[in-house]
Amino acid sequence: MTSADLLTDGFGRIREIVEEVLDGLTTAEVTSRLDGQANSIAWLVWHLTRVQDDHIADVAGTEQAWTSSGWAERFALPLEVSDTGYGHGPDQVAAVTADAELLRAYHDAVCLNTLQFVRRLTDADLDRVVDERWDPPVTLGVRLVSVIADDLQHGGQAAYVRGVLERRR
Repeated sequence: MTSADLLTDGFGRIREIVEEVLDGLTTAEVTSRLDGQANSIAWLVWHLTRVQDDHIADVAGTEQAWTSSGWAERFALPLEVSDTGYGHGPDQVAAVTADAELLRAYHDAVCLNTLQFVRRLTDADLDRVVDERWDPPVTLGVRLVSVIADDLQHGGQAAYVRGVLERRR
């Protein structure tokens, strides 16, 4: 197994979680919040996808699907177009509304871009410094693992919310 294979598997697992979480849910369920401070499945999936889109586009030197492929317009959220959800409070979380199909389609588009990028990587590529604002500076390998870890956490949170909603049915 190569590093590219490992990264492909990691990002593929995120996609599987997103598919499982969204499967068969209504818009009411996707946007439901367990309480006024909680994140909805819609927000969690949108956020994990926005982070992946933003971070991968940055290290790949490409445009984000969010802006280049019309996803920002399709979602029509009352947020800045550059917003990824970082630091959102309850009102901003509530503003992220979408149905399962729109969330799935956006995630699929971002995942496709991600996989096209990581499949071309070599071990040597992973040592490239991509962010010098940190000490030590962040390499491409560290950034990719960070995105995978963050996305898996949010995917797990979305799966938990789904489980609670299913028990309430």
